[in-house]
Amino acid sequence: MFDSVKKELSRRALLYKAGFGFMGLSVVGAVGNIIKPAPTLAQAAPAPSNEPSLPPEKKLGWAIVGLGEFATKQIMPSFAECKKSKLVALVSGDRAKAEKYAQQYSVNPKNIYNYQNYDSIRNNPEVDIIYIILPNALHAEYSIRGVQAGKHIMCEKPMAITVAECQAMIEAAKKANRKLMIAYRAQYEPYNLATIQLAQSGKLGKLKLITSDHGRNLNPKEPQDRWRAQKKLAGGGSLYDIGIYSLQAARYITGEEPVAISAMIYSTPNDPRFREVEENVNFVLRFPSGVLANCSSSYGYSNTKRIQVFGSDAVLELDPATDYYKHRLILKSKNGNQEQKIEDKNQFALEIDHLSESIIQNKQPKTPGEEGLQDVKLMQLIYEAARTGKSIKV
Repeated sequence: MFDSVKKELSRRALLYKAGFGFMGLSVVGAVGNIIKPAPTLAQAAPAPSNEPSLPPEKKLGWAIVGLGEFATKQIMPSFAECKKSKLVALVSGDRAKAEKYAQQYSVNPKNIYNYQNYDSIRNNPEVDIIYIILPNALHAEYSIRGVQAGKHIMCEKPMAITVAECQAMIEAAKKANRKLMIAYRAQYEPYNLATIQLAQSGKLGKLKLITSDHGRNLNPKEPQDRWRAQKKLAGGGSLYDIGIYSLQAARYITGEEPVAISAMIYSTPNDPRFREVEENVNFVLRFPSGVLANCSSSYGYSNTKRIQVFGSDAVLELDPATDYYKHRLILKSKNGNQEQKIEDKNQFALEIDHLSESIIQNKQPKTPGEEGLQDVKLMQLIYEAARTGKSIKV
């Protein structure tokens, strides 16, 4: 997923740590007080847009950093459906690979960069936005270098591996007067937006419980999973990778921030996949309204992406909930089960165009850096709750 970045990770990590002395903060010291970001604005599934595409010369230019499987199979093809965005540059440690995709997507060869000359992207007026699709441990470095080069940033989740890194990214973006958005694709996906609308509309009665489970089998033999089994690159295990979807769901469905957290972590003994990162995480969040969220993540159980919302009068089930291209939403009540038919749209194109539109209109993106910071703070508290065996007040 990250080309040849791994070869220079140790050297770069040491340099980065030296430049930002905060990298060694402990979990407790780094978490501090939980900030309260603006409430999630998502209220309803977007209506099908008849808005025409901007002419090519007016679309904002995007550079992709990291040409792994997710970038090449999901993100890059999605630009064909973007109305305000175009792919104009690639950053990769593998020149041949970059040239292959540059030819496929009509990217000018002069707009191919590597990790050594990445900073020279500042001199390229064709690039407005940089999308960071690298291992978690590199998000902060390449985001900060990107805004310092004068470019806006979209960064994959999790935003970074420590609270201090997230804060540094936010400060760097503010100092450079650039926008920083975290790629929380589910917050732009129509079925998830419909779930928010229905949950907050009163149709379920009083909300009581949310359950959200995300799991898959980690396979370090696959290139896209190799780095995920290494803590220095991933920062954490299933929680950081897919448990974050469950955490996000609980927050955006309630529209609230948790006030208490409890958690347990368990990894299968002697399974070499989990020498460094955790396998299973179960965590419970309590919200001010009294809603409980029972969430799980796993690198050991079969592919699962499910969200359930329990109200006093009805239940919503979104399953799959966070798939790339298929979703199913069912409302269960005394009147029977009703499948909610919603037009599926390309969530990647929607989130990409959202940042472009935010820049064109000079408005704050819906999922700014502060949203990513909040999740990293909460995940650090989940780890702390599991370590201590105590419920932690937020």
